[in-house]
Amino acid sequence: MRDSYESEDISLSSIMNAKVNKWVPRGLAALLGGIALLTSVYTVGPDEEGVIRRFGKYQGSSRPGIHLKLPWPIESVKTPKVTEVKRVEIGFRTTDPGPPAEYEEHPEEALMLTGDENIAKVEWIVQYKIGNATDYLFNVRDIKETIRDASEAAMRQVIGDNGIDEALTTGKTLIQTQAKEKLQQILDSYHSGVQVVAVQLQDVYAPDEVADAFRDVASAKEDKVKLVNEAIGYKNDVIPKARGEAAQLVRDAEAYKAERVKRAEGDSDRFLRMLVQYKRAPDITRDRMYIEAMSQIYPKLEKIVIDERTEGILPHLSLDSQGGGQK
Repeated sequence: MRDSYESEDISLSSIMNAKVNKWVPRGLAALLGGIALLTSVYTVGPDEEGVIRRFGKYQGSSRPGIHLKLPWPIESVKTPKVTEVKRVEIGFRTTDPGPPAEYEEHPEEALMLTGDENIAKVEWIVQYKIGNATDYLFNVRDIKETIRDASEAAMRQVIGDNGIDEALTTGKTLIQTQAKEKLQQILDSYHSGVQVVAVQLQDVYAPDEVADAFRDVASAKEDKVKLVNEAIGYKNDVIPKARGEAAQLVRDAEAYKAERVKRAEGDSDRFLRMLVQYKRAPDITRDRMYIEAMSQIYPKLEKIVIDERTEGILPHLSLDSQGGGQK
């Protein structure tokens, strides 16, 4: 009986071992096939770029969409966001976005020497995005620290080329532009794949010991610029008006000149015509001229001309405009 039981156990175990040996390879094959299938399909978002590596070496790039690749671990894909604008803070760090926002100063980055040997505290922000995904992923180990160090070097050079007055007041825009250009040159020399979008000065101020004096100077310069702009505006308002009035006076004078010339020419022509009449009848013309002169001298008086040779009823010549003419 014992032998029969032992033989039955042996047969059952052999059957189980045969089944296990049959299904284990199939299960492993199915598992590996599933892993291969799942890791062979990948998706690239609309704001991303796919960077394919084969055994760790760059193989190619892919655009947004659904793509196929060799299964892991043969090929792997990274999809960095190439349109996202990132930022790095230099000279300060935002500890709490707030509101109200809270900041932590980093004077070792912010303190720098100006071109006129003054010390200024400069805090700024660098905005950047990925320009070349391959260079961005493979050429630089810590991109943020690289940008922070390169930006600090560029800003120190630009601030060193400008005076404290330009850094505090009128030269901020030029400083931002120059710092952006120099930072881009440095990052391009590293082949970092970074495109600098903007360099924005967050705050520029003098050391605490002389901050009040510098604020007064900056305020005075701003007042000066304001007054100069107001004077220029007043000048631009007054000068055109004066020129217009001068042109009007010139036109009036020319019109008056033309009128006087025409009047003088008319008087001259009338005198010449009268001279002709005078030569023909001197007495009559002289009396007429006398009467016309008297009518102009006494325009509102009633004038009666008496002929001494008449007797009796007094004949007279009425020169009044309302008298009905000669009588």
